[in-house]
Amino acid sequence: MRETWRWFGEFDPIPLDQVAQTGAEGIVSALHAIPYGEVWTRDAISKRRDEILAAGFTWDVVESLPVHEDIKRGTGDLSGLFENYRQSLANLAAEGITTVCYNFMPILDWTRTDLMAPVARGGTCLHFSAAKMAAFEIHMLGREAAEETYHPNAVRQGRAWHDAASQEDKAALLHAIMSGLPGAYDRYDISGLRDVLTTYDGLTHDDLRANLARFLAEIIPAAAELGIRMCIHPDDPPRDILGLPRIVSTQSDIDWIMNAHPDPANGLTLCSGSLGSHAENDVPRIARAFADRIHFVHLRNVAKSHDGSFSEAAHLTGDVDMVAVVDEILKAERLRNAEIPFRADHGHALLSDAATETQPGYTLIGRMRGLAELRGIVTALKR
Repeated sequence: MRETWRWFGEFDPIPLDQVAQTGAEGIVSALHAIPYGEVWTRDAISKRRDEILAAGFTWDVVESLPVHEDIKRGTGDLSGLFENYRQSLANLAAEGITTVCYNFMPILDWTRTDLMAPVARGGTCLHFSAAKMAAFEIHMLGREAAEETYHPNAVRQGRAWHDAASQEDKAALLHAIMSGLPGAYDRYDISGLRDVLTTYDGLTHDDLRANLARFLAEIIPAAAELGIRMCIHPDDPPRDILGLPRIVSTQSDIDWIMNAHPDPANGLTLCSGSLGSHAENDVPRIARAFADRIHFVHLRNVAKSHDGSFSEAAHLTGDVDMVAVVDEILKAERLRNAEIPFRADHGHALLSDAATETQPGYTLIGRMRGLAELRGIVTALKR
């Protein structure tokens, strides 16, 4: 298993000379400043690649080459967007970068309600409270029928939270949720979020699956010809949210995607935290089921509650059996005679992390701790 580290380039306050001290070998990065739907030029790609090489790393994985919202909605003439995506892949391949992570989540790449939830022995973590999310959807956003999508306890607790919350509390909740917006870090207020949600009105799970199937049909043959491994990321969290359908949440969802275009270039990013947030997902079993299609791995742990809430746990102490997951990835490597890149996904904010404003979850000390723990598991299982 090849150790990698996610780095946000010019948007990342952690310089590569500090990343080098973590022991990671490769970098996971993207060209975040390029608007969705535009071509990643060879010049822009080579500039980022050369910056990474100069620091003693290789650029192992693109995370992510974003899918334009119009493709997810299936609206308008999409031929130009598909052509631009294929050209970006061709340019990446020409510069030697051949593993590309992406997702098919409408609007939000991930959702949390708390960016600095306290951890028992010190530090903070990312947290998703079903009650606070219910409060947001039902009382702040006013989304019709939102109450039906939450556990009754979450609805009741959400009302209590909303009634007691200050304007500062509500602003902090909106900020946390909006932190899951991708790209160049646009943000919405409540009115703006309502407006963008209307662009998905009436879109069903079957509609979104059909749009993903079209994307795969347009992109996977080109990727295969270029020698690129595409790897879709699971939904985070793995549930419908804000009235938006999610279609990469369970083993059956992933099975449908792999069969929709049965080419090795159509692969999976195994994210143990995203998948592990779903009560019915057995992450080691999923890793075993798709051993031949996993091209990238995110190792993160979660502690779940019965109402759908979860906290991001330390990498070895949550509900996901991390030793079993790593064992399955090592078996997949032996099966394929190939090294699979992984990264310690997220980390608690520990010690001096509190003094650095990083991307949520992408701390230095917390991720370094997680990487060291995971390195120990890999080393022990290889003996």
